[in-house]
Amino acid sequence: MAKKGSRIQVILECTEHKTSGQPGMSRYITTKNRKNTTERIELKKYNRVLKKYTVHKEIK
Repeated sequence: MAKKGSRIQVILECTEHKTSGQPGMSRYITTKNRKNTTERIELKKYNRVLKKYTVHKEIK
């Protein structure tokens, strides 16, 4: 049986979109190395609905 890899897929969700009151949501899927980054990821990504760069946090 093969060993489990150290890379996992994570979902990033916009934090500013929830407070804006507009419908829909902004989510991105990316990968991270479980061994190097044990804490949750926070990246600035483009939100198409708000038409600006916003902070996206990793969700469970």
